[in-house]
Amino acid sequence: MTVQKSGAMTTVPDPPKLTALQKRVLAGGAVGQFIEYYDFMLYGLSAVVLSKLFFPGESAVAGLLGVFATFGVAFLVRPLGGIFFGSLGDKIGRRKVLFITLMSIGLATTTIGLLPSHEQIGWLAPALLVLCRLVQGFSAGGESVGAPTFVFEHAPVDRRGLWINITLAATALPSVFAGGLILVISQTMNDDAFTSWGWRIPFLLALPASFFGLWIRSRTEESDAFKKAHAKEEPGYRPVREAFRRNKLEMFQVVFVMGLVAMGFYTLSGYFVAYVQTTGNLGREQSLLINGAAMLFYSILLPIAGIIGDRVGRRPMLIAGTVALTTLTVPSFLLVTSGTIAMAIAGELLFVVPLCIYGGGCYAFFVEIFDTKTRFTSAAISYNTAFAAFGGTAPLVGTALVSATDVAVAPGYYITAAAVLVLVLLIATRVPETRGRID
Repeated sequence: MTVQKSGAMTTVPDPPKLTALQKRVLAGGAVGQFIEYYDFMLYGLSAVVLSKLFFPGESAVAGLLGVFATFGVAFLVRPLGGIFFGSLGDKIGRRKVLFITLMSIGLATTTIGLLPSHEQIGWLAPALLVLCRLVQGFSAGGESVGAPTFVFEHAPVDRRGLWINITLAATALPSVFAGGLILVISQTMNDDAFTSWGWRIPFLLALPASFFGLWIRSRTEESDAFKKAHAKEEPGYRPVREAFRRNKLEMFQVVFVMGLVAMGFYTLSGYFVAYVQTTGNLGREQSLLINGAAMLFYSILLPIAGIIGDRVGRRPMLIAGTVALTTLTVPSFLLVTSGTIAMAIAGELLFVVPLCIYGGGCYAFFVEIFDTKTRFTSAAISYNTAFAAFGGTAPLVGTALVSATDVAVAPGYYITAAAVLVLVLLIATRVPETRGRID
């Protein structure tokens, strides 16, 4: 490639072309994240019907609280899954771990689709539902960090943000696909049939989807960076001990940086469908269509934010994102609860914009800040702690706040307060710029 520089024509080497392996790794990471979040998102999208089948009672709010409490249970074990699979991934490799996690979460999701209801087997029904969610959460503790780590270590240094955000953008598409699938199924049968067995169909598709993801991942291999780090590994190496010894401050920073995006993402993907129905007084089909549009917008905007993050750095995107969340969250919730389809769509789209700006920095940051030797373990522990504390609880806290205060936009104030706190911590703890870091 020839360019003009200082008045003279200069030949600049073209960037190296992507290898077939790199393309397969990126595809495998994105597909794996799609399947993981498809399995996870189905629960939130089916919250209303699940509350009737597994947590029946006189109060619809009480049933939703039961469902969202079970939603949060999966996040409680994610840090344990992160410790287990992160340590395993730093010792035996990312690829092997990603086979285990994807298969486990697929089996657990399919099992949910086969569970009898509370009416059929009583208390055992919600107990088995909780067990399936625990398996999902434990497996997701490894998958949610392992896939971005695997992609990151194969990505060109100057395109890490784009690659990571393409992988993470795939986490939004399951809501579009699953929401559309639920919408089609619910419109092709009456309410009794959907409540009886129609809701199970999307859950049963999880297993064949997992096999497809495994096939793609079988055609990949470990990165050169991991192979070099693994070759230097000393006998008796303990990744968890090493992670806490070397990365305590960095892990703390990842917890609060990722905690904010966890809160925002699971509000958007796991809470808004039920929230629009119960607080915005719109129907199930309308709520699914609105949320599907928002999640599709998220999947398009997030890679663009990754490109910008590759150019300006992670820290500017984090600061800009927190400021945007602080100013735009409450207005977006006011629109979402307006009771009209057009305003609700505008509200959810408005919420997506600051969330993606923030994502343009945080998603590359949380793996980039650690070196190869301890990356999977350190990132998995801190990332999953953040998602357990702030992501899994977001629907439950949102429902409880609305119920306790009778203020429809109360969850918006909660997220705004969190954004202000994170902005302070970004500055106070001197979160570093990690773009282009080589370990």
